[in-house]
Amino acid sequence: MKRKEKMKELNDMSDELLREKLKDLSISLLKTRFEMKTGHVDNPNILREIRKNIARVKTIATARTMAAAK
Repeated sequence: MKRKEKMKELNDMSDELLREKLKDLSISLLKTRFEMKTGHVDNPNILREIRKNIARVKTIATARTMAAAK
């Protein structure tokens, strides 16, 4: 999926779904790091993608809280 499509998909999610997505991504990052150390990951760039997705979710959540505060 392209970057803009990912952002649109995340923007359309509710706050609760965003929190759940962040939790899932964090768990996925932990598992992938463990698999990297044991040598079971075929694509090492997956860590980068997961971290970027976490940053996207956090950015959207922060923007929403700042907009609600105004």
